[in-house]
Amino acid sequence: MRSKDHWEKVYSTKPTDSVSWFQEHADLSLDLIRATGMSKDAGLIDVGGGASTLVDDLRTDGYSDLTVLDLSDAALGAARKRLGDAEKNVRWIVSDITEVDLPAKRYDIWHDRAVFHFLTTPEQRAAYVRTVFRSVKPGGHVIVAAFAENGPLECSGLPVMRYRSDELHEQFGESFQLLAHCTEQHHTPSGKVQPFVYCYCRLRPS
Repeated sequence: MRSKDHWEKVYSTKPTDSVSWFQEHADLSLDLIRATGMSKDAGLIDVGGGASTLVDDLRTDGYSDLTVLDLSDAALGAARKRLGDAEKNVRWIVSDITEVDLPAKRYDIWHDRAVFHFLTTPEQRAAYVRTVFRSVKPGGHVIVAAFAENGPLECSGLPVMRYRSDELHEQFGESFQLLAHCTEQHHTPSGKVQPFVYCYCRLRPS
């Protein structure tokens, strides 16, 4: 099954608040985004945002230039329905992050919680990093969260990668200055605990 088919089936057959990655509020992501110190009109993209409530809380916080990208049209549809008329104020992109052609130097903040660890080949990860490098403004902020080294071996029936904080940063290279890293013990709706590591970087001005 192709990845897109897999995720369309997941979001078409399960309630969005029952999937293992569900968070009622993405508090750590919000804290890191606020810590960038960027203005509320900064260009922000949530990669793999799907049905996440992060976009709701960012709008409540006053952020106005928001883009949500996901492989699943069904996932984005759930978020758009939840937002109601406010969905018109968000840009929605249905695409594979390793293949998408995003605008160059468009985003001040790049956020990804739980996409990068699904990229299990060097080619996929290299394509992802090239997209970040191309579409984030010099001096822009990059926040990526993935399963920690003691995290699960698979998610939603798919294999995943696991990282120490230094290993996650190494995937991006010296062009990305590490500003902070932290861990999170994510409690799934079924009661399991999944350790995550967050890597917060800044794209060095060229």
